[in-house]
Amino acid sequence: MAGSSDGSAAGGMGAAVSALRFAVERVGPVGALDLLRHVNQAEGFDCPGCAWPDPRPRTSLEFCENGAKHVAHEATRKRVTPAFFTEWTLKRLLDQSDAWLEAQGRLTEPMLRRAGSDRYEPIAWQDAFAHIARHLRALDTPEQAVFYASGRTSNEAAFLWQLFVRELGTNNLPDCSNLCHESTSIALKEAIGVGKGTVGLEDFGKADAIFVIGQNPGTNHPRMFTTLLEAKRRGCKVVSINPLRERALLRFSHPKDPLSMLRGGTSITDLYVQVRVGGDVALLKALLKELLEMEGRAPGSVVDWSFVRRHTEGFEALCDDVSASSWGDLLQASGASRDDVRAMARLYAEARRVIVCWCMGLTQHPNAVANVQQIVNLVLLRGNIGVPGAGVCPVRGHSNVQGDRTMGITSRPAPAFLERLGREFGFEPPRRPGLDAVDAIRAMSDGRVRAFLSMGGNFAVATPDAELTHAALRRCALTVQISTTLNRSHLVCGEEALLLPCLGRTERDEQALGLQTVSVENSMSVVHPSRGSREPASVHLHSEPAIVAGLARAVLGRDSRVPWEELVEDYDRIRERIAAVVPGCQDMNRRLRQPGGFVLPSGARTRSFDTPSGKALFTIHPVPPDPLQDGQFLLMTIRSHDQFNTTVYSSDDRYRGVRGDRRVILLNGDDLAEAGLREGQRVDVTSHHEGQTRTVRGFGLRAYDLPRRCAAAYFPEANPLVPVERVAERSQTPAYKNLVVSLAPSGA
Repeated sequence: MAGSSDGSAAGGMGAAVSALRFAVERVGPVGALDLLRHVNQAEGFDCPGCAWPDPRPRTSLEFCENGAKHVAHEATRKRVTPAFFTEWTLKRLLDQSDAWLEAQGRLTEPMLRRAGSDRYEPIAWQDAFAHIARHLRALDTPEQAVFYASGRTSNEAAFLWQLFVRELGTNNLPDCSNLCHESTSIALKEAIGVGKGTVGLEDFGKADAIFVIGQNPGTNHPRMFTTLLEAKRRGCKVVSINPLRERALLRFSHPKDPLSMLRGGTSITDLYVQVRVGGDVALLKALLKELLEMEGRAPGSVVDWSFVRRHTEGFEALCDDVSASSWGDLLQASGASRDDVRAMARLYAEARRVIVCWCMGLTQHPNAVANVQQIVNLVLLRGNIGVPGAGVCPVRGHSNVQGDRTMGITSRPAPAFLERLGREFGFEPPRRPGLDAVDAIRAMSDGRVRAFLSMGGNFAVATPDAELTHAALRRCALTVQISTTLNRSHLVCGEEALLLPCLGRTERDEQALGLQTVSVENSMSVVHPSRGSREPASVHLHSEPAIVAGLARAVLGRDSRVPWEELVEDYDRIRERIAAVVPGCQDMNRRLRQPGGFVLPSGARTRSFDTPSGKALFTIHPVPPDPLQDGQFLLMTIRSHDQFNTTVYSSDDRYRGVRGDRRVILLNGDDLAEAGLREGQRVDVTSHHEGQTRTVRGFGLRAYDLPRRCAAAYFPEANPLVPVERVAERSQTPAYKNLVVSLAPSGA
């Protein structure tokens, strides 16, 4: 089947050549070498890509293929100047592809699109701030504005952003977490008392087994493979659970290891289980059932009774629920065989310490919270939490998305956080919950929100229900984008729109009191510094903290008690305020200067669970019913290998054997034959949700190794299929990985 059976390793020389070629094309040979030697270094800048931690000690080349492309994309020599917008109208730009738009280069000056105009025109910074202030002051209530944030921001910028918004009087602070790991945050907070993972990078050096579920590190965070390779070489077992048979999870060749490349790479996965799309609850329940039956045959051999009795509650109810579930139902719903389940259970039971990792393959389903809590059930069963070499590890796909949340970017802040914030800055923060990303789309669509401001991101492309989202943004009186490069969200705009160009991670940030350093938080709760070294792409660029401060002063006026100008003169002053408000950040400036930064505390790492009972919770979750009717498939969206979030570098997907086309849909070869379809044929894809249908046209069929009646298509091309109503229960994360679709030949 296409892209899945050639047996060759991922990574290797192909990854190295691809990364270097891209970097040289964007910044030139000298610029590429200078850029890449500073990525993820102690005195350099944090890669804006994935949030995988940096090892200790670091090597001289601490980046992956995707990271190299991402920083080269930011550091490109191309510029989008006012002259560009003189030549290009919005109408003409909207006809271009997303890849073409983002390849045009860095924004250089603030730009304004006036009401009724089809062009952007230059505007001075102070005039831009004043223009935004007039709009926001004219609103009937602050609740008519939404303030989105991307994980690209620093902790300092995120903290100022939420402070400005709350002093304005609203908690309308959606962020990219709403679109990815929100299900993780809710599930873990309920079950173990903290919405983050419980392991550090050092734990991977002590684990006996690592389960990788709903995750494709080869495409989304390749630096993780350094850790997996080291674990494999000392005898750790790796279990991969994923619908698609991904090449990188089978065999990986490290570009920095010539011997590995000569040998054709290293086998990564000891056991590969291809779960049906949406079958994770059933598979994990089947695994729990097998483990409990093993315990029944040999009492004390599987369950860590000391841990369960002392640190958990709900175990008896879980056992009753699992016992009542039939093997036939669980296997049918999961798509796994009984042999698969036995093999997983045997490997899990034999391992003394186990880490379970996951990503959006679990968090973007209607039952996503249940998916994550089933993982918690699994680790609690054998006490695989709060000890070295074991725990839960959600892997974030953006460098500071976790830091945003730590800094208070959330529509539902904790009361204690608001109390500390108000006390520190002398105001009364709003208590009413705000709008998350999905609710913001609805509120813009029905006219309840009139202004949309975004710090980073590409909201118009990243969100579900593209037609509805675009119409909602266009209904706003004002949209504002704080950005580095051009993207479609700048064109799908309100009656008036502003582009505010900011410094990137790679660039020097010079403020009144000198060169500044920012901080970010990785997937494992390590807060560490980041300092750019390149000259800014334009003399007109402002840093994100400076933009927020300028905007806050213009909107709030002299009545604000926050010393905005003083804070951005020296970011140490921002961090002093963070230390007073954010738990775990005490003495932040000193600790940030320690080698490697510092780790935020988590009670779950020491088996102290911040739940109402003080214990970790076993939770019960029913197996979701099969939603498919005859002729339908369950579709998941995926990223290609040559892509970072909504930024697409090329139309190739090297690891899956797809070249020159992103409008493709992957199907099991037997399903193609049964449906009377052929590989390469163009089809229209229609999603079905509670009587609603949405269709995208002209997708090419590809045979691929995935379970029957499952399908995959690229994000964001398939986003128009995702209804805004199809979200995860309780987290409201769009169900990008769980769409009921049917296929029809194009033109039929």
